[in-house]
Amino acid sequence: MEKVLIAVDDTKGSKSVLGVFRNLVRPPREVLLLHVQRLEGRSLMIDMLSESELETLRESLEGTEHKEKLDRHADKILNYYRKEFENSGLVSVRTIKRAGIPSDEILRVAEEEQVDLIVVGGNGKKGLSRLITGCVSKHVERNASVPVIVEKPEPKKGAREIKGDVAPQLSKA
Repeated sequence: MEKVLIAVDDTKGSKSVLGVFRNLVRPPREVLLLHVQRLEGRSLMIDMLSESELETLRESLEGTEHKEKLDRHADKILNYYRKEFENSGLVSVRTIKRAGIPSDEILRVAEEEQVDLIVVGGNGKKGLSRLITGCVSKHVERNASVPVIVEKPEPKKGAREIKGDVAPQLSKA
């Protein structure tokens, strides 16, 4: 395996991808850490914009206080994961920052960089919340041209979980 794309954000699901990566049989030559900034929070409207409308939005936000805040947040997330991977002995880690619709940007970077594997964290959304806001990991999984690993966050206290050696806890980081 040459390149692995790992999409990260500030959720527990993203932190759980560290465990998946540490358990790969053979580390890849290069890891690409990608963070996608959602330009308008959690609005559903952004998902309905065309690519040209998204580009206009990106351009209008350049140099604004809001965009600078998004950039600082993205840098903080990417630096955290870069340090985690470098501390685990991985030498080649590259960070990529994009703005737009997360699932579309993850798929676009995967194609541009010709990655061999995509790793994303699941957020555990269910029911109405998932129906309304969608699910990035499911969209990526369905539309990627390469294998996708979706790592779920640790189960909440009291949730059913398998114990013992049959299913080791990969998400402890």
